[in-house]
Amino acid sequence: MAKKDENSHTHVSLIGIDIGGTGIKGGIVGLRKGLLMGERLRVATPRPATPEAVAEAVAVLVSELSDRPEAPAADSLVGVTYPGIIQHGVVRSAANLDKGWLNTDIEALLTLYLNRPVNVINDADAAGLAEVRYGAGVGVQGTVLVITLGTGIGSALIFDGELVPNAELGHLAIDSQRAESKASAVARERDGLSWHEYSDLLQRYFSHVEFLFSPELFIVGGGISQRADEYLPNLNLRTAIVPAVLGNDAGIVGAATASAMTLSRAVQSLMHGHSRPVSSRSRGYLCSSSRSPW
Repeated sequence: MAKKDENSHTHVSLIGIDIGGTGIKGGIVGLRKGLLMGERLRVATPRPATPEAVAEAVAVLVSELSDRPEAPAADSLVGVTYPGIIQHGVVRSAANLDKGWLNTDIEALLTLYLNRPVNVINDADAAGLAEVRYGAGVGVQGTVLVITLGTGIGSALIFDGELVPNAELGHLAIDSQRAESKASAVARERDGLSWHEYSDLLQRYFSHVEFLFSPELFIVGGGISQRADEYLPNLNLRTAIVPAVLGNDAGIVGAATASAMTLSRAVQSLMHGHSRPVSSRSRGYLCSSSRSPW
């Protein structure tokens, strides 16, 4: 199992892997503060990005991370993000990877290739969990929406610390088109939009999402969040809106965070006399607003 705190029996570190359309990143996450222990690793996403090719690349990363002295135990749960809908460990969308992923049991596949248990979560959901647990959303009650602006628009919906998975808010419509086709970071570059023009699109998008959900806080992630001063001050919303703080580590940290929550639920189930496998198939990621470890 993962390394544990000798006094509290909580998990101190886990490996997190973030699968993206162009790159696969990994690291060892210290769960007390949500920080990487050692350098982040990255390999290019295979082309074509078939399930088997991606699984092999993930196995290489996990093997290299496992050789580090600070690595958790060799049989510990590995957290993985996937850029699409995950339902009970099965892939339900494959916009940025090979279509062969559709209906693949990704948890079973990766468990086979890694020879250890694996917990898989949507990439935007992982980033959202990380920001609420360790970043810009710490201590915020009510509805928090983490919106990632990148190749598309990813979203994580969290209410009172509990994740509602697979909230695909990038598919809301602007001018009868998917919002992510007009207001993503890639769309801004493709269309040659100035920051002022881009702010107008974001205003329409966030105003619509605000009307639908009345959140307490918007957190804006993705690489473009590093330029937040170019567009966030231009938005006129009732809801507070802030940039994400975890940057490129958010997916890795969120993958490990989700795995720690899965392990915590399994332990609690055993303490109450119920047997439950270590898996994400029983969903409901509850993220404490305090800084105490699991």
